[in-house]
Amino acid sequence: MELFIFARFHAREGREDAVAAAIRDVGGPTRAEPGCLSIAAYRSTVDQRLFYIHSRWTDEAAFELHAKLPHTVRFLERVQALIDHPLDVNRTLPLDNYPASAPA
Repeated sequence: MELFIFARFHAREGREDAVAAAIRDVGGPTRAEPGCLSIAAYRSTVDQRLFYIHSRWTDEAAFELHAKLPHTVRFLERVQALIDHPLDVNRTLPLDNYPASAPA
């Protein structure tokens, strides 16, 4: 089942350019992975220190492999020193994959 990843990065003050560079650097190698369906990076229009990565993967196994590859490990080591919060990466499925909750 296709997996959707949302990752949030809030740069330490003055480290915005370094976070943007790290995200740009990891995009190419990630996009070339066979299990990566798409990857895109975003920067908030309200908070210039806030960045997001959205990626789509063929399945959980493809993302697990991605997480262990050298370019990903280097990216995580690099970016964790540049952000002001714990790593925030969320594995998600489309809402349509979940049954509607029963009314309370």
